[in-house]
Amino acid sequence: MVILISACLMGVNCRYSAQPSVMEHLDELMERHTLIPVCPEQFGGLPTPREPCERRNGRVYSRSGEDQTEAYERGAAEVLRLARLYHCKYAVLKERSPSCGVGAVYDGTFTGTLAGGNGVCADRLAGTGVTILGESDAAKLL
Repeated sequence: MVILISACLMGVNCRYSAQPSVMEHLDELMERHTLIPVCPEQFGGLPTPREPCERRNGRVYSRSGEDQTEAYERGAAEVLRLARLYHCKYAVLKERSPSCGVGAVYDGTFTGTLAGGNGVCADRLAGTGVTILGESDAAKLL
């Protein structure tokens, strides 16, 4: 099976902080499936490292208050294009991210508070029938 995966979960240096975040069970997942690494933030034109961003009222804002929604939407559109090209039915995404968060994202107050909902890219993928999983649920694909 071909699965989209947040590139940061594979150790690619693309997170806002430029710190790696390798997912548990990555080697097993790679043995059983073809993984397509994606980073919606970079696809949307944002640099690494970058100022942290959070979702608030359907928009994405940086800590300094700059609206970054357009970049996040642009990146999500590119990920969706790859999902279609590779006929992906699943995606394993970085939890709590304003792009990739599944089920809960930071609420836009930059206080570490979570709110229900998905990141921009996760929303876009879910709306097309791609099953999205956070990294803590990736073992379900083994």
